[in-house]
Amino acid sequence: MAQKATIYKVELAVSDMDRHHYGTHNLTVAKHPSETDERLILRILAFALNVTERLKFSKGLSTDDEPDIWKKSLSGELELWVSLGLPSEKIVRQSCAKASEVVIYSYGGRAAELWWDKLKNALARFDNLRIINFSYKQSNEMESLLSRSMKLQVNIQDSDLMISAGDLVVYMTQISWKEFSN
Repeated sequence: MAQKATIYKVELAVSDMDRHHYGTHNLTVAKHPSETDERLILRILAFALNVTERLKFSKGLSTDDEPDIWKKSLSGELELWVSLGLPSEKIVRQSCAKASEVVIYSYGGRAAELWWDKLKNALARFDNLRIINFSYKQSNEMESLLSRSMKLQVNIQDSDLMISAGDLVVYMTQISWKEFSN
């Protein structure tokens, strides 16, 4: 019998001093049976880092041709494609062709570093691609914040993040591997 997704209710308060976005967002997030706790909490964090009015979680892991998070224009064009993990060069190329902006949040320590070393030259040509890495230690600490019903506060300033849930606080730094080129 197939396992079902686990549902998480999240009250996400975001104070993004870099983008001047301040708001509270009530989210219902489905955790795919094969998804780790680390990936789920990083997916919620990726939402906080990109939050706008039309930002939505997609079907994610259950579909190969969709990102984890996306934003579409009012007329249906894909404006923002947000993925987590270490996608292949082919997936990145296809993503960059489909969306105006693509953001990849990599994690996994040494595996992420090897992935970047292998693909950085090939990915340099994509002007609409941004790649941010989270350190292994910091992304693992994020798991401690996870609960089925949670209130998360995310403060963002100068690429530094403070994420809190109750008395638990985790500090993270976004490590920029590639920025958008204009």
